[in-house]
Parts: sequence; C-alpha cells; structure tokens
Amino acid sequence: MSNLLTSRQADELHKSLIAYLTATGLSNTAAALRQELGIGDSFDDATRKKYEGLLEKKWTSVVRLQKKIMDLESRNTALQSELDSATPTSLSRRNQDPAAWLPRSPARHTLQSHRQPITCVAFHPVFSSLASGSEDTTIKIWDWELGELERTVKGHTKGVLDVDFGGPRGGTLLASCSSDLTIKLWDPSDEYKNIRTLPGHDHSISAIRFIPSGAAGAPLSGNLLASASRDKTIRVWDVTTGYCVKTIRGHVDWVRDISPSFDGRWLLSAGNDQTARLWDAGSGEAKITFVGHEHVVECCVFAPPASYAHLSALAGLKKPPTPSSSAEFIATGGRDKSIRLWDCRGTLIKTLLGHDNWVRALVFHPGGKYLLSCGDDKTIRCWDLSQEGKCVKTIEDAHAHFVSCMRWAPSIVKDAPPTNGETNGTNAKRKEESGGGGGGAGVCIRCVIATGSVDLNVRVFAS
Repeated sequence: MSNLLTSRQADELHKSLIAYLTATGLSNTAAALRQELGIGDSFDDATRKKYEGLLEKKWTSVVRLQKKIMDLESRNTALQSELDSATPTSLSRRNQDPAAWLPRSPARHTLQSHRQPITCVAFHPVFSSLASGSEDTTIKIWDWELGELERTVKGHTKGVLDVDFGGPRGGTLLASCSSDLTIKLWDPSDEYKNIRTLPGHDHSISAIRFIPSGAAGAPLSGNLLASASRDKTIRVWDVTTGYCVKTIRGHVDWVRDISPSFDGRWLLSAGNDQTARLWDAGSGEAKITFVGHEHVVECCVFAPPASYAHLSALAGLKKPPTPSSSAEFIATGGRDKSIRLWDCRGTLIKTLLGHDNWVRALVFHPGGKYLLSCGDDKTIRCWDLSQEGKCVKTIEDAHAHFVSCMRWAPSIVKDAPPTNGETNGTNAKRKEESGGGGGGAGVCIRCVIATGSVDLNVRVFAS
C-alpha cells in the first residue's frame, strides 16, 4: 500500500476504516485494527465523526466514475464506428454539406411541458414553430430555434394522435386528429384559433397529412387533407368546407399511417393488417398492396426523388426514374422490428434489420442518401442507401423511453415568396418524404429533426 498511497492518504484510509467499522457495530474489529496500526487515544469521537461516511462516499464516487468512463468508452466506440463507415469525401464535406448532415447526440433542445406521452410532432413550413401532440389531449407550439414553449392549444377531449401543417393558398393551417373521433383545424395566424372540426370517422384517427397541390385534374388541390383511422378507412377532406369528399376502403384492420406523394397524386397507407397500400388520390382506387411484414406496419413514407439514384442501384435498375415521377419507391417500418424498401410494383428491394423493438417512424433525408428511423428501442438509426442500406449511425438513448415520432424540418425554397400558401404551406406534410427536390437547385435543406417520446420530452437535433 505504501507504494500506492502517500502516508497521509494511508492514514486517512485507516481512520476511515476504523470509523466505518465502529459505525456498523464491529467494535472488536475496529479495536483490533487500531491496535495493529498503533492508533491510540488520538482517535476520539470527534475524529471518528470527521471520518464517518468518508469510505462510503469514496466508494460510491468510484462507482459513478466507472459508469462515466464506461459511457465515454461506449460513445468513443460509436464515434469510431461512424468514422470507420464514412468515406474520406463525406468526412471532408460533412461540416458544410447539408446533404451529408446527420443528427448527433446530445440534442440541441429538450422541450418539456407535456404531462402524458408524446405521440406526434410537425414543423411549420416557413417559421421556426414546432407543434407536438400528446395523450394529455393538448397540442404544444414551440419555438424550436430558441427551445421555448409559445402556447398550449386545447380543444380535443382525448389524446392527440397526429398533427400536420399545410393547407390552401394564402394561409397555412395546423390540423390535428384524436381518439375523440374528430379532426380539428387551427389557424396559426389567429393565435391557433379552432376554425373547424371535422367529424365522420367511427373510431380513433391515427394519422393525418395535407395533400400537396399538383395532383392532375384535382380542382381542390391544396385544400385536401387525408386521414387514417382505426375504423379501417382512409378519408379525404376539403378543409375549406369541412366536407369529407372521399372514403377509401380496403384495409381489413386499423389503418395506422398515411402519407401523400410530393405531387399529391398518390396516397400510401399502412396498418394492423400487416400491409402497406398504394392508392390513387384522385379516384381512391387501390393500386398496389405491399405484403411481407410479419406484424403491424406502424409507418410508411414515399422516397423523395433525390434518393432515386441510390434506390435504383439497390433495385438493380440501369438508370433511375425521372425526378418528376412520384411513388417510385417507398419505405415501411413495423412491429416486426424491420424496415422494408419497395419499388412501385410492390417488389421488396431490401430489408433493413438493426432495431431491437418496434419501428415507429421513418424519415428520408432530403439530400436523398439516408433513411432515418426511430423506435421503441429508444434509438435513432441512420441507414446509408448508397452503401446498400448499411446502418452507419445509431444514436443510443435518444430518449429515456420509446421514441414514438420523428419529423424533418421542411426545406426552404429559395427565391420563393414568403407566404404561408401553396409554395411552402401545402408541402408541410412530410416534406422530408417528398424531399422537395431533395436539396436541388433553389432548395435549402434545414438540418433539423424533432422527435417525441413516451418520456414526455420533445427533442430537437440540429446542426
């Protein structure tokens, strides 16, 4: 011991041992130790009190430090793995190229105010507003740049299951859906006043998305909203009148998710019947059923045109489809812990395995190279489509509980008029899915992701 400790440290350790033994009632052992060490009457009650508890404090601090060292080693391993899987080009470009940006821990902001698990998040297409919905029946509006709560929106009587920004020319709206069987429309320009309630579904409404303008022969372009419900139907609504203009039937169980293509021509849905389905948004006609998952399909997204080159290579095609073509590739994720990539004919291209629990949300990187996923294993995973879907990054413990939802901030269209209308507003639906051109000319990718969790927190990951 003399080789490891100074005489002062050794003396402190001995006295701490005697104090510990005395405090735990081992007086004979304490007396024997005092005798062997030659510590006599100088070790009185005052000295004992001074050293009492010191041994336990040192012990617990060592355990804490050991845990910290293990966490740092784990983080170091993850970063090393990220470096190993990156190419020299991506390393040199990652800091300045938004198309190569991936989220990293820790989050820039952790937003706390909800009292029940968070079910959904959505970004305003223009401003730095972020909406989150929760089982506590409220919608919270945050400023994601400042990390501050702006307001709480109340109106639903049961849990809010999904939110989305979008709407007709001239005014972005916020839509929400709930277990109370209603969809509500809120006006962000009028302090989020509830301007319309849409009843019609017979059970919980799981998902809603504004349908972007541009659908051929659709006179109501920009005014349409799609919803998916536990009543097994998909409904299309005209938000200016509040009428349901179409009811689409085909799923034989709860429809969990709905996603429109970037041009508004197609709808993609997924649900408890373990399938995803592609629909013609104009006619409501079923086009393709994607069969292969072995459990409930929780989420589905269209691939943006920016990812066509990588997905075409995965599919073995000689050249990618034209960027103006929509619904060429899709991704689905489910309770079988898998993510599946499909082509427009319903052929399975690739199965991505890595999650240890249900996959709850999927987001394509607007740059087209990556697919991001999150799930009940508390992680966010980044899959590189240019490396045959290899998982190149995992954010362990992105939340302390199940990660229930994830959205990418919609890209900003440069030189576009700063209205809340069609230019940006109607593509507030997952622009991360449509890509808005995927970071092409005139499109500025925002490197911001929001996630929500059962841990009651919304987290914002930003560059």
